[in-house]
Amino acid sequence: MFAESKRNRIEPVVGQTNRIVENTKIKGDLTSEADIRIDGELEGSITAKGKVVIGRAGKVSGKIQCMNADIEGKFDGELKVENVLSLKGTAEIDGDVVVGKLAVEPGATFNAACSMKGASLQSVRANEGQKEAKSAEKSA
Repeated sequence: MFAESKRNRIEPVVGQTNRIVENTKIKGDLTSEADIRIDGELEGSITAKGKVVIGRAGKVSGKIQCMNADIEGKFDGELKVENVLSLKGTAEIDGDVVVGKLAVEPGATFNAACSMKGASLQSVRANEGQKEAKSAEKSA
């Protein structure tokens, strides 16, 4: 009874990375529960519950949605990262980016419309308005 339940159980994916190696070109969509590393070329979309890494030789055109991302290569399209997007010095990014946190090394090319989750433009403007009102009160 107990042995049967252990055999049918699905183990979570830990420490496994899907790889697209150099000189490989893929057109289509990728979906993964694990991490993905791209050192070749991909035209399409990537949806991953783990980390997406675009290596120095990697090129991606399309959409990426993931938890974390490290980019050393080229990306063009729509990028949505739940937590941290880390751009290495060799990264080239074009398109639209939505991130939780952004880390950019010197040398990275970042030509994107970027918005960060957690801090909406309206809340920033509201805080500025409150600061201006307080400074007006102090001067009056």
